[in-house]
Amino acid sequence: MTNGGMGSCKRSATGMNEIYKEYDRCWLRYDETRHKNCLSDLGDAVKYLYFNKSGEISRNAYTELIEGITRMTGSRPADTSSLEGPCLVLSVFGMDPKVDSMLIEEDMQSMQVEGFLIKQVNKPPTARLLITSKSERGLLYGVFKFLLLLTQGKSLENIYLLENPKNKLRMINQWDNLDGSIERGYAGRSILYSDNVLAKDRERITFYARLLASIGINGIVLNNVNVHREETRLIDDRIDIVRQLADIFRGYGIRIYLSINFASPIDLGGLSTADPLDMDVADWWKKRADYIYSHIPDFGGFLVKADSEHRPGPYTYGRNHADGANMLAAALKPHGGLVIWRCFVYNCQQDWRDKVTDRAKAAYDNYKYLDGSFDANVILQVKNGPMDFQVREPVSPLFGAMEQTNMMLELQITQEYTGQQRHLCYLVTQWKEILEFDTYATGEGTPVKSIVDGSAFGREHCGMAGVSNIGSDHNWTGHYLAQANLYGYGRLAWDPDLSAEEITLDWIHCSFGNDPVVVDVVSEMLLSSWPIYESYTAPLGIGWMVNPNHHYGPNVDGYEYSRWGTYHKADFQAIGVDRTKVGGTGFTAQYREPNFLRFESLETCPEELVLFFHRLPYTYRLKSGKTVIQHIYDTHFLGVEQAKQLRSKWESLKGRVDTERFGHVLSRLNEQVEHAKEWRDVINSYFYRKTGIPDEKGRTIY
Repeated sequence: MTNGGMGSCKRSATGMNEIYKEYDRCWLRYDETRHKNCLSDLGDAVKYLYFNKSGEISRNAYTELIEGITRMTGSRPADTSSLEGPCLVLSVFGMDPKVDSMLIEEDMQSMQVEGFLIKQVNKPPTARLLITSKSERGLLYGVFKFLLLLTQGKSLENIYLLENPKNKLRMINQWDNLDGSIERGYAGRSILYSDNVLAKDRERITFYARLLASIGINGIVLNNVNVHREETRLIDDRIDIVRQLADIFRGYGIRIYLSINFASPIDLGGLSTADPLDMDVADWWKKRADYIYSHIPDFGGFLVKADSEHRPGPYTYGRNHADGANMLAAALKPHGGLVIWRCFVYNCQQDWRDKVTDRAKAAYDNYKYLDGSFDANVILQVKNGPMDFQVREPVSPLFGAMEQTNMMLELQITQEYTGQQRHLCYLVTQWKEILEFDTYATGEGTPVKSIVDGSAFGREHCGMAGVSNIGSDHNWTGHYLAQANLYGYGRLAWDPDLSAEEITLDWIHCSFGNDPVVVDVVSEMLLSSWPIYESYTAPLGIGWMVNPNHHYGPNVDGYEYSRWGTYHKADFQAIGVDRTKVGGTGFTAQYREPNFLRFESLETCPEELVLFFHRLPYTYRLKSGKTVIQHIYDTHFLGVEQAKQLRSKWESLKGRVDTERFGHVLSRLNEQVEHAKEWRDVINSYFYRKTGIPDEKGRTIY
């Protein structure tokens, strides 16, 4: 295959079968089952396909539709040039007057540029089923939606389905390095790079582009936010690697971005400074942008991690982050490029003896005062919580605080602190809570999802970014069921109003079929897995009780005396951090009313976060009537039993799930049970030894 996306248009169903032997198909299985009822609703319409040939993305949409129907029916739809009889119709609006005549003005007024319409025209036996959009991207999304409906076995009789994405930017962040390693990667090596060159398996990269397009992703950052020496050169003499990847992803409507090193003018340009207000620095970046766009005209822009965890940034020169972001934005603006500026900035040299400095406050403190200072093509990318992707932490108060600034929500699909794809931890339920959190930014009813889709403050460039969880493992994600996190992220980025239950069922139908027993069991496992993981790990929002550096496994004091500022402050009497305005660090005051008072008061603070906001004696009684220490004991014992139940539920599917996936997931669940026991025993023993308070139920604590 050639490097460009065009090669993917020429693949055949037979050729794809050969590829599928090399790696899993994830949710693009299109198996020959489950389809007969919905296909029979359309009569002969699926036997013929009218396609108005246009651009590369449209041709890939055509190929996807042909492959999907062929795999599900065993018969390839025949191409037709006639619209007189029953057929599927695939066309971008404005490309074919005959197709456009099937639409009414209301259809086109409601459809956005990346939206699509699936519409039945006429009745069987002359029914025509139209898939159309105002753009090639939308056409591709419409095809994937149509194939999802077929996979689910839903009736398509008299269908009229118009969908628009809620978020303009729906991005994946790859934390891949050119040497093939992946920072916080738990599924093998990079599929993009190896030994500082582009990976040889271009077919797999193309398949990844298909996976992302199928869930509505329209942007990808190709390299790690921690930009090292080799990756710095991606905007220089390694630009051809970027160009080749752009050629692949372009065919599926995915625009490429790069993480950049803020000190590149020094490291690449030989300048003595990277001061964003230095004219030579600004000129260097302008010429660098011209150079990039001369190779990749549709390049998306830069992602920047600056002044964080030893990364260079404008603070080095006494400048603020608006100075740094706007300088880069000016270089990209003539080309239509964006600067995505990460707000993960905090003092990583904190002294654990310091009771005033609070890492949780850092993002707000560094950015709130700059609201309105950023140029129109700058977006602030904010992690979901104020710390770092913990199993439980509050929503970042920066959401809703920046009324005049473009904002993006950053989520971590890769499970750095949530089991590293060795434990089952389905994160869609967590993400739904985050998206629905009411910021009260414009009064009651201003959830995070309205901030990041731009509607709350009328911002143009907004959306969601997810840190990818894929690698070179056969199953892509290290754990077959972790595929659901990637799928779920994409679906939520497209439409945050979807329920976790709906997304879960869709993924199961696509991945495992429509066996009602499998659907019920896997759905129950996924939807219960996040609280189960939480129950045997970090209690009541305290977080961080992991081994330093690699972050896998329990270590209660792993970061307690660390410069990274992630403390629980447990002694023999009490645990937790007082973050109240009265008597604490004042973090609660960063939230708008009534969230401020809700977190400030012990009476109203959500108990799952109580130790994040308050310092409590172990004998304090929670609303359940249990003391804090008994809650810790009980949840950790319960978590192990629940992990065992996950395993038992999966074992009940033997013979209903293929041998490979059944065996793999069972081995992962076996590990999860044993590791949950380790978490239970380490955590419970630590607090028993710290407090001397026994378990009321007399269970074994070491």
